Amino acid sequence: MTKVMGAAMRRIQAGNALTAFGIGFTVPFLYIYVAQVRGLGSMAATSAFVAFAVSALVALPLTGRVIDRRGPVPVVVGAAVAASVGALALGLSDGLVPILVSALALGAGQAVMQPALATMIVWCSTPGTRTRAFALQFFMQNLGLGIGGLIGGQIVDESRPGSFTLLFGIEAVMFLVLAGVILTVRMPHAPSIKDAVPRDPAQAGGGWKRMVRHRAMAKLLVLGFVIFFACYGQFESGLAAFGTEAARISPSTLGFALAANTGAIVVAQFAVLRLVERRRRSRVIALVGLIWTAAWLIAGFSGLGHGGAVAAAAAFVTTYALFGIGEAMLSPTLAPLVADLAPEGSVGQYNSAFALVKQLALALGPLGVPLGAGAPMLYVAVFVAVSLGIAVLALRLGRELAPAQDQPSLLKGAPQAVAAKAAAAAPVAA
Repeated sequence: MTKVMGAAMRRIQAGNALTAFGIGFTVPFLYIYVAQVRGLGSMAATSAFVAFAVSALVALPLTGRVIDRRGPVPVVVGAAVAASVGALALGLSDGLVPILVSALALGAGQAVMQPALATMIVWCSTPGTRTRAFALQFFMQNLGLGIGGLIGGQIVDESRPGSFTLLFGIEAVMFLVLAGVILTVRMPHAPSIKDAVPRDPAQAGGGWKRMVRHRAMAKLLVLGFVIFFACYGQFESGLAAFGTEAARISPSTLGFALAANTGAIVVAQFAVLRLVERRRRSRVIALVGLIWTAAWLIAGFSGLGHGGAVAAAAAFVTTYALFGIGEAMLSPTLAPLVADLAPEGSVGQYNSAFALVKQLALALGPLGVPLGAGAPMLYVAVFVAVSLGIAVLALRLGRELAPAQDQPSLLKGAPQAVAAKAAAAAPVAA
């Protein structure tokens, strides 16, 4: 990594952390703000969350090509400004329509930032340093979210709507700080239309069609959807409903479980990084599937009622902690793999597609609520099977990857030979 790349990476990571810090001020309190503080009820709050998801699903398919053609910097800046306007407007809104419009702007801005920032990290890293760069990004995001949430919890007061306006105002300022930081970043090469066009004529054009025909990427998108649906999609919906209805978990215990998840990520991130860097990515993902299988089995124990309330609470908190360890293993694995699979000039498109799959999984996650609340043991059994499926899908994905894509550490030993193999394993039509 050159000095220019290192300097750019530090600014990107700092901006990313400050943005997460700002988001942490509002994410835990959005439901309370809409439903109770503004007095609009639970359906209005649910509609706000739906607006977030819809805006992301609409914006992301259009984002990748813009990133590849114009570069990620203007995309991040534009998305940050849109998110800032949305956050501030949300804090000032007191009716359903203004809240939904504000949520659309905020949701679209946040969604578009993800692939654009990921592309910046790719441009400022090498295959050998990319794993650690994405691990650091995930670590800083969770640390920022956690600290922001803790401070926001001390400021917020349900009897004072102005306290919520202050939180959204802080979030809006942090988005503008991100835009300012990114504008000072000197990218290793100047993005332009010609730089974004693949040099290999056989790979030129095609867009989404070409990507879907890329067998390794298609399998990774399917695997990513299953991962996000089975983990992130259940955190605040199905799994929370299971804990409340089946395990009789109190809200305070649920809070401890979420804290255990964040704590596991923060503590384990760089410990597991050493393990991940030396292992094949496909096998790391498969191991995460097995860890999450154990997590779901422990969650099932918490719902059986054996051992009393204390044992159920401990099992439930352990479930969230195990999910955190799996997340810490995936953060330096999935995003770098997407970048390494992307043909030249298509990193933005591939990052946007993966972000779209994540948003789709999160949007469908609440489908687990009726099962988690009404048939808790069936709910656990389904996601035990899904987690085992993650392991199987990961091993099948490994068969499609070149050695350097599956295990980038090989580049340190024989960069030229492995790079040649990686080049030979360019997108293969199904």
